[in-house]
Amino acid sequence: MPSHDPTASPSPAVSSAKPQRQALTDSVYEAIKAMVMDHEIVPGARVGIESLSRSLQVSPTPVREALARLESDGLLVKRSLAGYRATELLTPEGMEQLFEMRLLLEPRAAALAATYADEAQLDTLEQLLDAMQSRPEVDGRYAAYRDFVALDQRFHDAIAVGAARPLLADAIERLHSHLHIFRLRSVPGAGEPTLAEHERIVRAVLRRSPERASEAMTEHLRLSLERQRNQEGVS
Repeated sequence: MPSHDPTASPSPAVSSAKPQRQALTDSVYEAIKAMVMDHEIVPGARVGIESLSRSLQVSPTPVREALARLESDGLLVKRSLAGYRATELLTPEGMEQLFEMRLLLEPRAAALAATYADEAQLDTLEQLLDAMQSRPEVDGRYAAYRDFVALDQRFHDAIAVGAARPLLADAIERLHSHLHIFRLRSVPGAGEPTLAEHERIVRAVLRRSPERASEAMTEHLRLSLERQRNQEGVS
């Protein structure tokens, strides 16, 4: 019987299995996420693993993995013996409280980033800003504005990481504010002012001006909230 060398490299079939499985899980995750964002899975509705497995024509395993990620995103909730349900939409009061939290955390993060962000983190901010400018927000279904939302979220998370305060960055990331806001409805024409406000934040951080960075972030969040208040069906 041939001996097995534990240090030997895995065969091509084995090494390619994990990336293929991850790609499948990612695609299932994005498909279900789009259903939730577009209200094909209505807020509060039960999310069945078997029914999703049948409709997406995949095994239950990648569906379970995708649902766990969506729970982490705050788009699903899991209750003992009751399975997953889509989270309810933010109420006007919930929207106000979300922005209240953001106004407490994110201006401080921007000020700290202006002081502590390293060169690589500054480069990341500029790259994200450039990427958002090449992917303008589009109104309509989630698939049309998915890239813009993802970049917007990454931009705010990058500011938080640059603050060099892991607990602060974790708190900001866990708000998942962009998903909850865009799940209500994208605001027509919000992309251009959002980019202009992001540019002011980046300029202040690059100039190492904590006060200006905090002010620019505060202004951005207040204007974002005002746009949501003025959006029909939100205010």
